[in-house]
Amino acid sequence: MSSSPAARHVVYVEDDRINIVLMEEVFRLMPGWTLEVAETGAQAMEMLPRVMPSLVLMDMNLPDMNGLELMALVRADARLAGLRCIALSADVMDDQRQRARAAGFQDYWLKPIDVRQLRAALERL
Repeated sequence: MSSSPAARHVVYVEDDRINIVLMEEVFRLMPGWTLEVAETGAQAMEMLPRVMPSLVLMDMNLPDMNGLELMALVRADARLAGLRCIALSADVMDDQRQRARAAGFQDYWLKPIDVRQLRAALERL
């Protein structure tokens, strides 16, 4: 396990308070990891270059844009193009999953978030 302090940051882009509180609880139990929350795509684009997280968890339905639009902005920014991003959605439709992968998301997780799946993904980073 590398102990690089900067490399254990997660940015969670989500506007639903209940989901944010749940994610904060998960991270409270994970020493060494830092969670930062952006509630809009615009907030995320302001935060990401500053934080340069090891992982971005991105809700597909934000108040100001959808996850595919936000992902296009991330991929178009040379500083952010290499970020690992996972799409989060309650939408089980296969075409939505395919569009997310085509947009550059590493993975597509269904809500509600499976805490074990999240912890396993963080361990793999």
